[in-house]
Amino acid sequence: MSAKAGPSARAWRDAVIAVLAGFAVMAVVASAGLALAGAGDLPGGAFPHVVAAVVVMAAGGSLEVTGGAGFLAGADASLSLLPLSVSLAGALTAGWLFLRPLHNRAVAGARELLARAVPMVLLWLAALTGLALLARQDFAVSTGDSIIGDIGEILDSTPTVGFEAAIPATLGFGLLWILGLLLIALLVSRRAPLPAGLVRFHAGVRPAAFAVVALLLAYVVIGIGIGLVVAATRGHADRTLAVILLGLPNLVWPALTLGFGGAWEGKAEGPFGLPVPQVLDGVLRATGSDSGSASDLSTIDVASLAEQDPRAWWLVALAVVLLLGAGALAAARSPAHVRPWKHALHLAVALALATLVVCLLARIQAQFGLSLLGIGESGDLGGKVELRPLLWRTVGLAFVAGAVAGFLGSLLSRRRRGPGRQAPADPAGPADPAAR
Repeated sequence: MSAKAGPSARAWRDAVIAVLAGFAVMAVVASAGLALAGAGDLPGGAFPHVVAAVVVMAAGGSLEVTGGAGFLAGADASLSLLPLSVSLAGALTAGWLFLRPLHNRAVAGARELLARAVPMVLLWLAALTGLALLARQDFAVSTGDSIIGDIGEILDSTPTVGFEAAIPATLGFGLLWILGLLLIALLVSRRAPLPAGLVRFHAGVRPAAFAVVALLLAYVVIGIGIGLVVAATRGHADRTLAVILLGLPNLVWPALTLGFGGAWEGKAEGPFGLPVPQVLDGVLRATGSDSGSASDLSTIDVASLAEQDPRAWWLVALAVVLLLGAGALAAARSPAHVRPWKHALHLAVALALATLVVCLLARIQAQFGLSLLGIGESGDLGGKVELRPLLWRTVGLAFVAGAVAGFLGSLLSRRRRGPGRQAPADPAGPADPAAR
C-alpha cells in the first residue's frame, strides 16, 4: 500500500505546486498590468476583485456584466475577451511544472499520466472557483451633467455597472482550458513520456507542435521588444507596459495571421480609447465607411492597415521569415527519414490548428450603453468594440502557409544537415547517457 501511496502523494504535491505557482504568476502579472493601467485608484477596495476577475478570464472563466439604476435607467453591457498575456504567463508556469517530474524516460503508462493529470485538473478547478467567488464588484457610473445625472440626483438613484463571475460557465471553460494546456504540454515537449502505443506518433506530431509554439512565442518576444521601445520613446509608458502585461498576444498573434494573408473584421464606436496601435484603431473606427457590408464591420487585413500606414507590409516579411524558421526547426527536430511532403503536411495541420485556437481566443466583444427609462442611449456613455476573425479564410491560408513553410524548411534543414546526419528520434532526448 505504501508503494502505491508514494507516487500518488507525489502527484498531489506536484499538482499543488503547479496550480499555486500558475495562479500566483497570473495574479502578479494581472496586478502589475492593472496598476499601470490605473486600476489601483478604483474606489471601494475594488482592486483585488478586479485582479481576481482578470485572472478568472485568463484561466478561461466567464464574467457577466450588469448594471442599471432601478426604473430610472438601464445598462446594456457585455464583455468577452481573454487577457492573453496573463493566460500565457500562467500556462507556461503551470505547464513547465507539470512536465518537470516526468522528464525521466521516454515511455509512461496511460494510468500514470492520468494519475498526474487528475489532481492537477481538480486543484485547478478548485482554485478557479475560489477566485470566481471573489470576482464581483459594482461601480457607480459618473453621468456628468447629463439628464440621467440630474434625474438621478432627484430620485437618489445613481446608475451602476458591475461584474460577477458566472460560476457554471467558468468551471466549464476552465476545464477545457486546463485540459488543453496539459495536452499541448505533452505534445510540445520532446522529453515528456508517452504511452507505448503513442510513441510512434512522436516524429510526426511533436516537432511540428514545438515549432508552432516557438513561432507564437517568437511573436510575443518581438512584441515585447517593440513595446519597450515604444514605451521608452513615444511617451505614455505606463499604458504601453499595461498592454504588454495584459494583452500583448491579443495583438501579435492576429498580426501573425495577417502576415500570411488572414483577415479579421471589427468596429469601434464611442468615446473610449482602445489600447491598440493607432493604425488598427483607425481601421476599426472607419466602420462600414467603404465596405458596404450589412454587418457594418470594417475588414482588417494588411492592405487595409497599409492604407493607414504603409509599414504594415512589414507584417508579411516578418511572417515569411519566421514561418520559414518554424519549418526548418520542425525539420531539424525530426528524424532524417521523414520526407519533405510529410513535413509540409505536419506543419500545415499544426499551424491551422494553432490559428483556429488564436482566432477563438483573440476575438473581442465589449459593449456598454446607458438608457433613460429604456428609451435611447446617452451618447457620451455608450460604446462598442468588436473584433472577430474571418475564420475560414484565415485558417485555410494558415494551412497553405504551413505546408509551404514545412516543405521549404525541410529542404533548408536537409541542406544544412547533410546527407549523412540524422536528427535524434528518441522522444526522451539524447540517447547517449554521457550527454547528460
